[in-house]
Amino acid sequence: MEREPATTYVPKRNSEIRVFESLDEISTDLAEYISQISEISVKERGYFAIALSGGPLVSFLGKLCEAPYNKTLDWPKWYIFWSDERAVAKNHAESNYKLTKEGFLAKVPILNGHVYSINDNATVEDAAKDYEFVIRQLVKVRTIGVSESNDCPKFDLILLDMGSDGHVASLFPNHPALELKDDWVTYITDSPQPPPERITFTLPVINSASNIAIVATGDDKAKAMHLAVSDGTEGPEAPASLPARMVKPTDGKLVWFLDKAAASSLEAENGGDASYEHHEY
Repeated sequence: MEREPATTYVPKRNSEIRVFESLDEISTDLAEYISQISEISVKERGYFAIALSGGPLVSFLGKLCEAPYNKTLDWPKWYIFWSDERAVAKNHAESNYKLTKEGFLAKVPILNGHVYSINDNATVEDAAKDYEFVIRQLVKVRTIGVSESNDCPKFDLILLDMGSDGHVASLFPNHPALELKDDWVTYITDSPQPPPERITFTLPVINSASNIAIVATGDDKAKAMHLAVSDGTEGPEAPASLPARMVKPTDGKLVWFLDKAAASSLEAENGGDASYEHHEY
């Protein structure tokens, strides 16, 4: 049975919104999207540097572990990073590293030496400093690219999940970490969601990536999705500092991967009768 093409809403500059009928279709399209970026990056740079988030996002990477991708992707050229991590031991249930290893890394032939996890033996402050140092060294030798607009790292792809409050990575609404301009990696000790201590990329690093993908599923994401992409939102619900709305690629492209539930407020905004483009994959 032929898969229904994604519905694509009219995008803003450098962005695209894809809406899918099911979570399985998101996984299928996301795998092809990641595969294409990997192929282009390896061809152009010799490396593919990807930063992942944790939580439900890992469950959408399953198709990459299956044919044809498990055989066709140039896995030895992949370099894995995390856009955020919880300050817990690597074997802790809430560790993004643990979730990613069990759900993805253990199933594909990525070299162990190319997996850059965050130090779980240091304080959260030192772990953030260590991770930034590691990234700076890899930028120097261009394993990670460098932005032409600033000196930030230019990851080939940063893959994010949006929370129901509009947070991305571990950048939460109205948090001072959103204002950081010079740091690449920072830490927080007051996350509104447990655990409180986390390490996270800053907005300049996220926005400097060549490609950014944000996955959002479920009707609990609909309101945040509306605030993240709508024009001219005013009044008490205006997104003064909604992290997802602040993701604006400097020189790259942003693609949203949504299910119907997360996109429901966009459909309502367009009267349920928006003119959609269709993509055949």
